[in-house]
Amino acid sequence: MRKLGIVALGAAAALTLAGCASGDTGGGSDENATIRVWLVGTDTPDTARDYLVKTFEEEHPGSKLVIEEQAWDGLVDRLTTSLSGSDSPDVVEVGNTQASAFTSAGAFLDLTDQYEDLGGDDLLPGFVEAGTYDGKFYAAPLYSGSRLVFYKKDAMEAAGQTVPTTLDEYVATGAALAKANPGKSGIWWPGQDWRNALPFIWENGGEVAVPDGDKWDAQLSSPESVKGLEEVQQAMATASVAPKDANETSPEVGFCDGTTLQLSAPSWVKFSILAPVDAEAPGCPDQEANLGVYALPGKDGGAAQVFAGGSNIGVSAKSAHPELAVDALKIILSDEFQTIYAEGGLVPAKLSLADKLGTDEVAQAIAAAAGNAKLTPASPRWADVEAARILEDLFVNIAQGGDVKSLAEEADKQIEDILNS
Repeated sequence: MRKLGIVALGAAAALTLAGCASGDTGGGSDENATIRVWLVGTDTPDTARDYLVKTFEEEHPGSKLVIEEQAWDGLVDRLTTSLSGSDSPDVVEVGNTQASAFTSAGAFLDLTDQYEDLGGDDLLPGFVEAGTYDGKFYAAPLYSGSRLVFYKKDAMEAAGQTVPTTLDEYVATGAALAKANPGKSGIWWPGQDWRNALPFIWENGGEVAVPDGDKWDAQLSSPESVKGLEEVQQAMATASVAPKDANETSPEVGFCDGTTLQLSAPSWVKFSILAPVDAEAPGCPDQEANLGVYALPGKDGGAAQVFAGGSNIGVSAKSAHPELAVDALKIILSDEFQTIYAEGGLVPAKLSLADKLGTDEVAQAIAAAAGNAKLTPASPRWADVEAARILEDLFVNIAQGGDVKSLAEEADKQIEDILNS
């Protein structure tokens, strides 16, 4: 065992996390143990959760597996506290942009010796990279999902619009839909939604931040990035009636009540829209025939570079039952569990299961979008940037009509202060 210092993750500072350097999972075969699994949000369907619990408890008579659902908001701070405490959960989901913060801090068990058993080179390579630190493997892919554009076919036709083929046309189509339908969003875009802004930055040749020697250079205020941000502001002003200070949760609500005619969201939102009306989060399955989907188009056509959403999953370095926790992780990475993700519209953690996504319109759009998907800057401190809500604040101010250049310059300074501290 070794002690690794962790520098401020979210609100916490100078914590010390115990990490296992060797990947030894001994000492966790206790009978009558309870394994706690933290899953974030509602993206993992009930069928997958039930499969995990049932399979684990069948394989380990006398032991229990309990799933504790967490919210994305404030996750970094909760993980920082929980993973360093005496009552740590055993298996933990993190966003792919947050993974490097915890792997570099020693918060996760070294799984290098388990790599082949968990899927090996069949695992999504970009997510393996996000879960690897200093040549060691700590966090496996859980699932991925590229962003797609969902739209109401009848509204598109009534407004005389067709599926756009360039990013400029996408904004213009959204504005035309909003103009033809006063009080409705041609592109639903709440102010805090920064993930849907990234393609506008990237497609105009900009970046969020890039390495510069041993430092990071934030580039939201570069001419290329500013051009993309100005397009975002235009879309927010002309196509969206979403609250300028709201977040992007529950996008199915506006689609189902008719106030959202088009939105960009992760691929699995299809299943939120089509959820049964008596579900805990009801959808509008009667709209299935009216639900259109396409990959966000690029600046010059083709598929745009979009943010690759998704999660990694690892075993806490402070798990009281690491051997059982690894066994639970193996079930999560099994073909059976991952196929449930694929059938629900999530890109599975294994390349060999991609065909399980199907051949329908959504599967085709996922394939088109996934080829150009990108991640946020690969810094262990990026999770701190997210925890500080710098990008949420930036885009709320942009949505409210602020000066893009000056707002981007201030955001660059804040990002560099964190990444280079």
